[in-house]
Amino acid sequence: MNSDTRYIFSTGELFQKDFSIVLRKNDGNFYLPIKDTRELYCFNEVTLSTKLLQLLAKAGIIVHFFGYYENYIGTFYPKENLLSGRLTVAQALAYSQKRLAIAIPIVKGIAENIYFVLYHYYRHGKSELKKLLNWLHKDVPDLADAVGDIKQLLRIEGEIWDRFYQTFMVILPEAFAMNKRVKRPPDNPINALISFGNTLLYTKTITEIYHTHLNQTISFLHEPAERRFSLSLDLSEVFKPILVYKTIFDCVNNRKLTVEKHFDKSLNYALLNEAGRKVFIEAFEERLNQTFEHSTLKRRVSFKQAIRLDGYKLIKFILEGKKFIPFCMEDKK
Repeated sequence: MNSDTRYIFSTGELFQKDFSIVLRKNDGNFYLPIKDTRELYCFNEVTLSTKLLQLLAKAGIIVHFFGYYENYIGTFYPKENLLSGRLTVAQALAYSQKRLAIAIPIVKGIAENIYFVLYHYYRHGKSELKKLLNWLHKDVPDLADAVGDIKQLLRIEGEIWDRFYQTFMVILPEAFAMNKRVKRPPDNPINALISFGNTLLYTKTITEIYHTHLNQTISFLHEPAERRFSLSLDLSEVFKPILVYKTIFDCVNNRKLTVEKHFDKSLNYALLNEAGRKVFIEAFEERLNQTFEHSTLKRRVSFKQAIRLDGYKLIKFILEGKKFIPFCMEDKK
């Protein structure tokens, strides 16, 4: 698991000692070096002192908090050092004047990366996927380019995901069947996995955008709203197929996760237990930190770095008018 992300599953107290974050638990103290920590994930009740929060803010360490039912509570977001009034004004103008020029490529990117994921299964004998693959590859780009407003585009995006979910009966075993997508709260194991994975990716994207000059609250595909970082919802969308869903398919089909062992029976198996969370997080982190040869940069980058690079692409569009093309797994850029 990547050394700069720390996951805390137990209850305890977080405090500062010298140059370390200390987690005090019933069975002793656990030390997290400040210099090697970039973000913390808290999945249980922890207490933090004001002194520690000051240290975290100074070090630029982001803390994501989750409730008992794996629901995302919120993020401790240090004071931003990368502020740009010029970019914020330009980002707001782009929302009002060029929204579709950003939102359409995001929807196309979702389709392209779903295509990449599903084509693997088609090549390995799942011929039932051919019709959807053709629609994603040939029809979706034309449909997206022809929209006149954001509502039409969102309907296309919704249809992409709905058709994708229908392929799960072909890809996954019966124990992970999904009749429909249910979010709050999830109602079965596969919906629990999707919600958990999407939330992990959303928070990872928050962290990556924090290290750019972008304003987290001004989004383009999703409506800017109160109490959420909606730009993170935008930039995470194209990465869901290759990071969240590939992780789910790998964990389920290789029996790293099973309904009996890794989900809470008392909650109708609609929630990962602690063992299940750990298995999924380890697989997700491994995929997130995998590297590939970036076709434009001509060097190896990780998928986590690719998220931030999409932020930089967005900045170039906003400030320089350079066409915004989100990450595509096929092109590796």
